[in-house]
Amino acid sequence: MKPKIKEIIVVEGKDDIAAVKQAVDAHVIAVHGYSSFKKKTIEKLKQISLTNDIIILTDPDFAGKKIRNLIKVHIPDAKHAFISRKEGTKNNNIGVENADTAAIIEALKKTKIIFHDTKEPNSYTFDDLINNNLCYGKDSKLRREKLGDILHIGYYNSKQLLQSLNSFNIPRRSFDEALIQINKLIQEGDFS
Repeated sequence: MKPKIKEIIVVEGKDDIAAVKQAVDAHVIAVHGYSSFKKKTIEKLKQISLTNDIIILTDPDFAGKKIRNLIKVHIPDAKHAFISRKEGTKNNNIGVENADTAAIIEALKKTKIIFHDTKEPNSYTFDDLINNNLCYGKDSKLRREKLGDILHIGYYNSKQLLQSLNSFNIPRRSFDEALIQINKLIQEGDFS
């Protein structure tokens, strides 16, 4: 039996709807990609969010991030679910529709609530990124990619990563544990 999700899940297209509905019993809405994204779509989502919680599950690519960020501006309390590029890639095509049922369920289980207008004592700084080789160093891009996969927040460049760690209120403990996993992969030579 599929898990039942009470939140409304927002995806990009009809193939994403089909993939999510294979994984869970939920109401799923498609925004039909970034190029088709209209003011009317935002208004519809804003209206729905007045009486429902919303989970954003967009593709792990540039257009997916643009859609996610646009929705986040208008619906700041939306939950965010992420699949990794690896989970969402099949035959050089990147999208939620390519993720298997287990990856979709895991992403939904790990939704992160965005807390605005609060500063946690564990706010991240560029020093955190520099000290952990997440920017300006050898393999920094790959380290950010692995960090995004482990934390289920997706891939970001250095500046975006810093903003996302703080915006998604990632606990310091989760960040530190992810870095331990990444360092272990490097020591074992399994870092690719």
